[in-house]
Amino acid sequence: MKISVLADNHAGAFTRAEHGLSYLIEHDHLKILLDAGQSSLFTENASKMKISLEDIDTIVLSHGHFDHGDGLGILNGKKLICHPGCFVSRFRKQDHSYIGLKYSRKELEQSFSLVTAEKPYRISEKIWFLGFVPRITDFESQKTPFIFKDGSPDFVDDDSAIAMITDEGLFIVTGCGHAGIVNTIGHAVKVTGEKRIAGIMGGFHLKATDRQTIETIKYLKDNKVRYVMPSHCTELPALAAFYNEFGIRQVKTGDVFEF
Repeated sequence: MKISVLADNHAGAFTRAEHGLSYLIEHDHLKILLDAGQSSLFTENASKMKISLEDIDTIVLSHGHFDHGDGLGILNGKKLICHPGCFVSRFRKQDHSYIGLKYSRKELEQSFSLVTAEKPYRISEKIWFLGFVPRITDFESQKTPFIFKDGSPDFVDDDSAIAMITDEGLFIVTGCGHAGIVNTIGHAVKVTGEKRIAGIMGGFHLKATDRQTIETIKYLKDNKVRYVMPSHCTELPALAAFYNEFGIRQVKTGDVFEF
């Protein structure tokens, strides 16, 4: 399995960064683009990395936030998988700024072969789109900084992830992890039937060294997760806690990881 970081919050030596995420995942003879950042940056970085995006098999949108899906306009003609809730109008509670996608469902249907799945969707024998992630733990998804147009709280129910079965066990890649990393892993185990957890990579949406961060670290240690790779929306206090426990390295654009 290979994961190439095309867009993320931190720049590499020869690649630029933006607040957003886009990974090219190669596994089970498929090339899957997870998210497309908020601009054309992921294509520019791919070119610098000598990666062709012409032969992508599938695009997965992890959830309907601008920094994960607004770059989709650069692409067309591919299969696009996402949760049906990705197309709602959504805002930050603090300043009411718009943070949803700039594309409507109708617009994306015109450019892609769109598949919306609330339930788990099997991409291949070893790869799953997880669909809706149940919120089970009492320390994740308990509050939200987001609201819908009518002012009601938006817990980003469309937040999903990709789960892959490898020789070492389950490897999960998140976009933001709004559902909670522990909830996401637990759901992936249930969906795939694979109880060994090899790794977790992507946005963890952890902001502080609080109970959620501490409980997440404990869960990963208890389950002997070998590859722990928080990035994107995981902020410095949480990253420092993960570094202290796992000796993580910072994920940057231009990075290519082979597992």
